[in-house]
Amino acid sequence: MELLIRPIRPTELPLLEDFLYEALWQPDPAQRLPREVVRTPALRPYAEAFGSRAGDCCLVAEVGGEVVGAAWCRMIHGFGWIGEPIPELAVALYPSFRGRGFGTRLLRALLEELSGRGFRAVSLSVQRDNPAAKLYLRLGFRTVAEHDGEWVMRCDLGDRTGAE
Repeated sequence: MELLIRPIRPTELPLLEDFLYEALWQPDPAQRLPREVVRTPALRPYAEAFGSRAGDCCLVAEVGGEVVGAAWCRMIHGFGWIGEPIPELAVALYPSFRGRGFGTRLLRALLEELSGRGFRAVSLSVQRDNPAAKLYLRLGFRTVAEHDGEWVMRCDLGDRTGAE
């Protein structure tokens, strides 16, 4: 299965709502949140009118012609906000494509893209019990704050060659 990482196309922007839902860590499959949660005031800024703000950047993971994941960032005061001018990112894959290294490759590509655009750092938030937290640590993110079991993490983008 070959993975293609590329910029999101304008016609694919509605997929960001799906990926925002997938980015929400829901440890109990029997008690998933309703999909409408992505339209709440707290989550809407992550995907609403994407591409209309300076700093909006999104790469997608494509397998067999199907978009199966996305990594994106924008300048918002979200759960992982640590200050200006540091964009906050989100990343998600559809469940059947997780655990294959696709997320690692997708996130690395986004970090390289952001570095190339001159951003000095990027932030995110993640529940500390979420298995994705290990990926973020491996890629050079460090915890800068913790609130109710949620980590706010930062990754400095200077030299991406050392991040594993």
